[in-house]
Amino acid sequence: MDGRGVRQGFDGAALSRSAPTWSPRELRDEAIAVLARNDVGGWTKPAPRLYPHQWSWDTAFIAIGLARSDPNRALGELEHLFSAQWGDGRVPHIVFDPNARDYRPGPDLWASAAVSELAPRAVATSGIIQPPVHAIAVWRLLEVASSEAIRGRVAVLYPKLLAWHRYLAERRDPEGSGLITIYHPWEGTDNSPRWDAALARIPVGAIPPYARTDVSVVSADERPTSGEYDRYIWLVSLLRDAGYDDATIQNTHPFLIKDVQKSAVFSAACRSLERIAELVGAPREERSQIARWGERSGRAVQSSWDDALGLALDTDLRAGKPIRVATSAGLCTLLVPDMDRAIADRTEQTLFGPDFAGASGLAFPVVLSTARSSPEFRPRAYWRGPAWPLSNWLLWWGMTQRGSDASAARLRAPNLALLSRPEAHFAEYFEPFTGEPLGSLDQSWTAAVALDWLATQEASD
Repeated sequence: MDGRGVRQGFDGAALSRSAPTWSPRELRDEAIAVLARNDVGGWTKPAPRLYPHQWSWDTAFIAIGLARSDPNRALGELEHLFSAQWGDGRVPHIVFDPNARDYRPGPDLWASAAVSELAPRAVATSGIIQPPVHAIAVWRLLEVASSEAIRGRVAVLYPKLLAWHRYLAERRDPEGSGLITIYHPWEGTDNSPRWDAALARIPVGAIPPYARTDVSVVSADERPTSGEYDRYIWLVSLLRDAGYDDATIQNTHPFLIKDVQKSAVFSAACRSLERIAELVGAPREERSQIARWGERSGRAVQSSWDDALGLALDTDLRAGKPIRVATSAGLCTLLVPDMDRAIADRTEQTLFGPDFAGASGLAFPVVLSTARSSPEFRPRAYWRGPAWPLSNWLLWWGMTQRGSDASAARLRAPNLALLSRPEAHFAEYFEPFTGEPLGSLDQSWTAAVALDWLATQEASD
């Protein structure tokens, strides 16, 4: 009891005395129902209204959530996404559903097929990417629901996964630093303060009028500002003018960031892909190449560690210096296989410390998207403060992979408690001091990570 009237929920997490909560079985049933309602036939949209198309890393998490209840469908989600892969191996961050015509900005903003011969012709896509969680999702599926039929389909998907990783290792890191370069905030965490200084330096040219679906569905104070969005649209116009050609972009583009979080995800995904490659009988040289990519990125993330902040830092290539902004992305060292133990232990301390899951006054002790002490912290503003179950799952999963089971359980419990409230509605993100659901409701990847957390909790009981 903490004086506010609480009782114990999932694994001892504090819950409001008056608030009803679902049992684990009820939470599981509700999460499965969200994924079923978002089914559009052959793939699952991220949310009922705000995200009607197929988004790249949403798809990976949806596959993780479906892995136990419907493994065939889980793999089908990824197969559908990779059917829109570009000729150079990139997996676009959006595959547009031609039946969802009212979403803005839409495929006309990108004009991918019109400006690049590498873009697919059968379907409209964006020209940028998102974090490469896909091999992690495939390996998770193989861990929990492997069958001869599933393994056969994975063998067919494997060359596409390999081409995706090759694109990241060679096109997005041509200098071989181990850190992946991003060209747009939409490739990482949209309006995160990680990008503020870089965006502020960019003069915005003439932009034709554009519409935004997001602020017609969600309150504007929970989304990027108009000024931020103008810069997003301007950067897309520059990328489009460059034909989405990586060499041209890296020579001319004003926004070039070595994204430490995406690089850590890539390192972890390479470990998963290496295991997949062995399972499908890929040549030894391919397996060795995948291992080298992962090890190189792991070393680079470790070298990005800032001991004063207790976080890994991105690097702004145009400014030529690290970005000293404290966000949950800097906790990504927990994702890297074979990370230096002292750094990983220190990262856990930061995670559970007063800037993140240990911040004073939290409704649930879960990880904030931006550090509580940061001057950029905004508790309702998208990636500038709210708690995202997605990010918490990634950090939890990283701790499970390094055998830090007690810490992983310590993070899983309050996340399940947060989501077990019927009023949580599997929201995209949450106001951290009240637990108010923010952004899109009935978000597929929130339901998906709830399912995975429930399954691992049940297995550990």
